[in-house]
Amino acid sequence: MELQLWREMLTPYELAVDELVLKFRHIIREYRNVGRYSPIEQVDGRVKSISSILDKMQRKKINVNDVEKELEDIAGIRLICQFVEDIDRVLEIIESRSDMEIKSHKDYISHSKDSGYRSYHVIIYYEVNTIYGKKRIQAEIQIRTLAMNFWATVEHSLQYKYKGDIPQHVTDKLLVASDAIDVLDHEMSTVRDEIMDAQDSFRKKSNLVSEILHTMQNLYKVANRHEVLKIQDEFYKIYETGDMERLEHFNKQLDIIAEGYRAQSIS
Repeated sequence: MELQLWREMLTPYELAVDELVLKFRHIIREYRNVGRYSPIEQVDGRVKSISSILDKMQRKKINVNDVEKELEDIAGIRLICQFVEDIDRVLEIIESRSDMEIKSHKDYISHSKDSGYRSYHVIIYYEVNTIYGKKRIQAEIQIRTLAMNFWATVEHSLQYKYKGDIPQHVTDKLLVASDAIDVLDHEMSTVRDEIMDAQDSFRKKSNLVSEILHTMQNLYKVANRHEVLKIQDEFYKIYETGDMERLEHFNKQLDIIAEGYRAQSIS
């Protein structure tokens, strides 16, 4: 197949990856905007390079005319979670969506690969709109924890370095590391609630501070500069204490002041 034909074939996959990454990142934003914990921590996406596709076609003896049917991972999305428990929730999110149709599941967490690789794979059908009309393509979604992703990234680098033939002593160390990653994930699960509470407190404080700074910025436009500077100094003093109750009280008082200036501007 000519290079230009390859590029034309891959264009819908590039569009699908762009759209899917955007949609999953928006899910993260939605959760955080309402002050809720997001089961998705990070989102990445990629389209297989032409050389990677050719290598896989050669290994699996796939005819060029069957490449889109036989290769399920030309478009790839990776969803990173903090905890193993989050993976089930992410699956529920994918299953509930009307814009993605699940073709198959591959559970490499309950049944890890011989190499030690752990991840949960979902193959979906996804429709994109191109200049030639609608096109239904396949995409692979990998769901894994931060720890699993660290291991997989290292293993992938070694596969590249040794051209798929990793020495046995390195393979043995990878298996030991994989078991350690599994233990780490389970240990992190035992303190999941505490970690989530800490992160929730941080998010609430961050949102509150952003709200206060936004209100003060608006006050600069309508209020006496000297008064706003006094308010700003008071905010910094309270912020340094780290006292959430005092910050919340300050925010309420600031809202009352801002509301007064809004009322003046209307009258």
